[in-house]
Amino acid sequence: MPLIKEQKQKIIDDLREKIAKQKAMIFVDFSGLKVKDLFNLRKKLKAAGNELKVAKKTLMDIVFKKGKLEVEPRKLPGEIALVFGYKDEISPAKIIWQFSQENPNLKILGGFFENKFLETEKVIELAKLPTREELLAKLVRSISSPMSNFVRILEANIKGLIYVLAKAKT
Repeated sequence: MPLIKEQKQKIIDDLREKIAKQKAMIFVDFSGLKVKDLFNLRKKLKAAGNELKVAKKTLMDIVFKKGKLEVEPRKLPGEIALVFGYKDEISPAKIIWQFSQENPNLKILGGFFENKFLETEKVIELAKLPTREELLAKLVRSISSPMSNFVRILEANIKGLIYVLAKAKT
């Protein structure tokens, strides 16, 4: 059933609003994906503060031209869905990539990061990067490691002194 003009305008306005507040946008082809799997993907994305939106290529094309984004959805193969990342740039790519490993019907077609279109390979590279929390944990470990080693050395010296004093006393 074709959409009426008001419905199309509502979809265009909704897409324009989502594009304005996104930090990352990924194009995926969900052809052949079961409804149950698509529902699970939406749930995973929503839990991480992201969103999946399905729209017609012609409506996407209108929004992208008005938003001056250099991509032509009509040239992308298959049924296209947009994944919006609102909190950070990497989490949507990571979730989509992990999901595509389990479900080969989901294909990453590219994405927008910092207003630049990235090819599939670059999006997958981003997905393989560690998360912000993982990087912070590594930083804390690298900072605390020298201090904890220093404390252990001091403890060993004190224990050695106590051992020598105990032997000298007997």
